Amino acid sequence: MQRVLLLAPDDESRRALHVLLDRRGFAVVAAGELEAARRHLAAADCDLVVATDELARAACAEPDAPPVIAIAQSRELARTLVEAGVTDIIAEPDELSITLALRRAASLPRKPSAPAAAPALIGDGPVMQKLRATIRTIAPTRTTVLVLGETGTGKELVARAIHAASPRADRRFVAFNCAAIPAPLLESELFGHVRGAFTDAVRDRSGLFEDASGGTLFLDEVGEIPLALQAKLLRALQEAEIRRVGDPEVIKVDVRLIAATLRDLPAEIAAGRFREDLYYRLAVVPVVIPPLRERAEDVPVLARYFAARHAERHQREIVLTDDAIEMLSRHAWPGNVRDLENVIERAVVLADGGRIDAAFLGSVISVKASPQAANDGDVDLSIKKATRTLEQDLIRRALGVTQGNRTNAAKLLEISHRALLYKMKEYGIS
Repeated sequence: MQRVLLLAPDDESRRALHVLLDRRGFAVVAAGELEAARRHLAAADCDLVVATDELARAACAEPDAPPVIAIAQSRELARTLVEAGVTDIIAEPDELSITLALRRAASLPRKPSAPAAAPALIGDGPVMQKLRATIRTIAPTRTTVLVLGETGTGKELVARAIHAASPRADRRFVAFNCAAIPAPLLESELFGHVRGAFTDAVRDRSGLFEDASGGTLFLDEVGEIPLALQAKLLRALQEAEIRRVGDPEVIKVDVRLIAATLRDLPAEIAAGRFREDLYYRLAVVPVVIPPLRERAEDVPVLARYFAARHAERHQREIVLTDDAIEMLSRHAWPGNVRDLENVIERAVVLADGGRIDAAFLGSVISVKASPQAANDGDVDLSIKKATRTLEQDLIRRALGVTQGNRTNAAKLLEISHRALLYKMKEYGIS
């Protein structure tokens, strides 16, 4: 079964397109943000991408991206998307247009896929050394793992590292966010369905457990699974068997499950929203990823790693100065490693002359040199004012880098061309 990555804002149009692709027999994973899309593309988890507007351009920019079908109504945007390398462009995502585009994409020769490299866990501090040792210990086993940590700490990266170090490394790693689709569709996504099981079930379809059989299934945000479905997940783990929706036949599966959540599951159990028996089945081996603020010694190596990676991606020469590294090390990073990477990429894109120092970083993010600064009475803590100031500065820098090209500036800022024009008018930027 071909796997399609659907990149579009979560609205009625995306849901209709999801149903259409599902009806055509594709295994569909939907994402509305660039970061989630990059994870799927980097893991080679899809054979085809269907994307809207700027998300299509971003997908084409990823290394070894599969064919990309773009949905774009603007002629100007369509031209830029063709230059970016999209495979096909359709103006309206109606059934006929999508069907023809899918046929054209299917006729293209496939690029051979290289074996996936083991994911890099960056950092040499004692916390990361302990985490690597835990991964080495549990990877060879078949036990279920529950990965815990704040947002942006790298839970999926740890799950991929466990898979890469396991005897299942040459089999599929299937990642799925349980909060990504509506609850009524979740059972079909996990276990599959047979034709006629419900409206729009026009053909048999395998679920994630079957797709990952022999390999590893990573369920992110497992705490979002409805209580009624948790019993079926528990049985799948205990008995190593599933039933497709609408099918009385049992299907044996061989899946190693790794789950992750932001929720406090013991509190969810006390509130009656999560099954205690499922919790104990998932948390056979809990792995806790510490927040970045608790391993500040790894910030310099992480910052240099991200700077080098994004400098290569954007074809720029970048130097991180010592005072910039010191400023980054002092920051609390509420969004953890993902927050740090986003800031570094933004700085790489907007830096003039390729030099990133503390003064420049101060214009990219509000990084306080001292944690006591927030207690000073003279500090203006207005989020609205800070946001307006930051937006104006980033827009001016983006226009400077692109020599006034608004289309390219919107791409750097990761907003639509229309949104950029609106903000330029609002801030009086010519």
